Amino acid sequence: MKKPAVLSGKAVRLILISVLILLLISPGCTSQQKRPSQNNLKEEPTISLFVAETGEKKQIKMEEYIKGVVAAEMEPTWPIEALAAQAILARTFTLERIASTGGVKNRGTDASTDVEEFQAYDAGRINDNVSKAVESTRGEVAKYNGKYIKAWFFADGGGITAASAEEGLAYTKEPSPYVQSVKDPGSAITTEENKAWQADFPLASVRESVKKITGNDPGNITEVKVAKKGPSGRVMTFQLGSATVSGPALRIALGSEKMRSTLLTDIKITAGKLVMSGKGFGHGVGMSQWGAKALAEQGKKPQDIISYFYKDIEINKEW
Repeated sequence: MKKPAVLSGKAVRLILISVLILLLISPGCTSQQKRPSQNNLKEEPTISLFVAETGEKKQIKMEEYIKGVVAAEMEPTWPIEALAAQAILARTFTLERIASTGGVKNRGTDASTDVEEFQAYDAGRINDNVSKAVESTRGEVAKYNGKYIKAWFFADGGGITAASAEEGLAYTKEPSPYVQSVKDPGSAITTEENKAWQADFPLASVRESVKKITGNDPGNITEVKVAKKGPSGRVMTFQLGSATVSGPALRIALGSEKMRSTLLTDIKITAGKLVMSGKGFGHGVGMSQWGAKALAEQGKKPQDIISYFYKDIEINKEW
């Protein structure tokens, strides 16, 4: 009978190293945390968050993060059903951004508390209403054809929401067929400032804004025209002097808190200023927050509120 071969110490070490390498590259044994994808997650993820106020990076459970977003993005004293609709969209927004762009790449994190980089976040505003709203929709997201939607929302639609992402946001990167134009029930209960606003801008600052947007100097601006309106009545492009400018881009450049929307009722040049009048507050794409409040007060469920503003979507429970 042949004696079994005896492996040298070196051979044993090589075998152990080979096994270890196989274990490390095996899909089921990765040392990296799985990132959220378009597939059902099964369990609540932990995400990395850049805290802009302190500069720190921390790990936080998704549902805890969503509470801070809802508290910052919507008035915490509003009806739970409205807050819950906001929670579903905030959760969807977060997962879609992580899945499609990798989160906030310049911070090396999944999310950020800087509203310019991600979503608003304020844990200090979390109350029982917010906690109940988030917990009641735990893991729920909005999808279209199995993929997370671009979960756009805004304050007030001025009576009607935008017909497309292109109309309200000049967004054309990819189709968003779930966006639709509907009557905004929030108009009946919104603030007076949202029902009708007026703002004026020195022509010198308008000229600089146009240069920033287009890269060209329009010269002295003596005339302004609406070059194109969308189906909901929002200005898609302006003619300012010799320049044609995107409506949504001009709003951002002039200040979205002052030029409250692109749903204008009047525009003119008077005494060296561009004077605008309009209604609503925000880009108008997706869910109106005041509209969500109105529907919640009518007894609508969070899922019904989202389905009112977005067409052909489904609400899935991911965990």
